[in-house]
Amino acid sequence: MENNNKERKSEGALDSFEPGGVSGPVEDRSVRESRLNSLPTQQDAVARESARFADLCQYFEQEKIDVPPDILDELSRASALPLAERAEAMKKLNRRVMEYLDDVGQDSGIRQ
Repeated sequence: MENNNKERKSEGALDSFEPGGVSGPVEDRSVRESRLNSLPTQQDAVARESARFADLCQYFEQEKIDVPPDILDELSRASALPLAERAEAMKKLNRRVMEYLDDVGQDSGIRQ
């Protein structure tokens, strides 16, 4: 029974990341922009670059393209950086992803 209580606590802690939760995914662009605009400057920059990366990953999934392992490794390293450095690292990472898409095919479906 004790283990069951721990599971419930963990689920509750993550509920805010579920659809409809405070930090959950947002389909409506205006709601997303509103959330981003309410963040402090450094958090806003990281959130915007992270949202771009998420959009790119969603495109990769739709097109059944694997994200290169070196980009995933770089993402892991970027997540450990201080906030100010993380925004710049994410911006560079997004550029690399776009370059990779350009290399995969000229008609990738994403406009640069």
